[in-house]
Amino acid sequence: MSAGKDHLDRLAMALLVVLCAVWGVQQVAIKVANGGISPLFQSGLRSLGATVLVGLWAYGRRVPLFRRDGTLPAGLLVAALFATEFGLIYWGLTYTTASRGVIFLYTAPFFVALGAVVFLPQENIRRAQWLGMGLAFAGIVALFGENLLHPAGRAWIGDLMLFAAAALWAATTLAIKASPLARAAPEKTLLYQLAGSAVLLPLFSWLLGEPGVTDPSGPVLLALAFQIGVVASASYLAWFWLIRHYPATRLSSFSFLTPVFGVLAGGALLGETLTPAVWLALGLVGAGIWIANRPG
Repeated sequence: MSAGKDHLDRLAMALLVVLCAVWGVQQVAIKVANGGISPLFQSGLRSLGATVLVGLWAYGRRVPLFRRDGTLPAGLLVAALFATEFGLIYWGLTYTTASRGVIFLYTAPFFVALGAVVFLPQENIRRAQWLGMGLAFAGIVALFGENLLHPAGRAWIGDLMLFAAAALWAATTLAIKASPLARAAPEKTLLYQLAGSAVLLPLFSWLLGEPGVTDPSGPVLLALAFQIGVVASASYLAWFWLIRHYPATRLSSFSFLTPVFGVLAGGALLGETLTPAVWLALGLVGAGIWIANRPG
């Protein structure tokens, strides 16, 4: 497939739904693994394991990882952005609640759209895309916004950290799309970020005084293995393949599905209560994605 598509075809949309479902289940896996591994250290282990798997995959497919192709500066930049983003997410959640954090984190598609005006002028953003993203974001607020206007204590610190993480998430996407990484193999793009975060995230963990591995039980190790093999390896490879071939603004609009799938996965796998707000949110997010991606 050639690069430069200006819309999402059926393959891309189907793959995006699968990826958002996987990332939603990841939220459950993180909760389970948190029972025996500190969050930041867990994320570092995930990146380290995925670096090995993706490296072996690239070696088996003879992907030229070390060829001089002008991607090194951009690769180091996205590695730092990726690691700092996750550092802010996990650190921020020590100050604020997960439900508040989700709202601030999923402002990222708006940052992508704003940045695309400057860095990706070829991606013409229509008013319908802004309307669709706004409607999808309203679904997220409907699902998680019950305590949004009632912050407690130092929750505002965590809120700002999650808001900054959203900006870094968007910056990572834009840096890939607007740099030589847009023409690089997805394996190489991903390995820059995995290898960088495998070094930086354990360092962040140590600086924050996390205890590391405390209870390596079977469920904890299984949840970590899922994050390594399915999330950080397979799903991220698919995501960076999509970034290489499709408009970043249209791709980012689908990310609103992830927290909704996360709540659904919590209900299915952990027995958490599914309220009517879940179905309202799913309807709003689905309608918003349809509006944002329908033909002009």
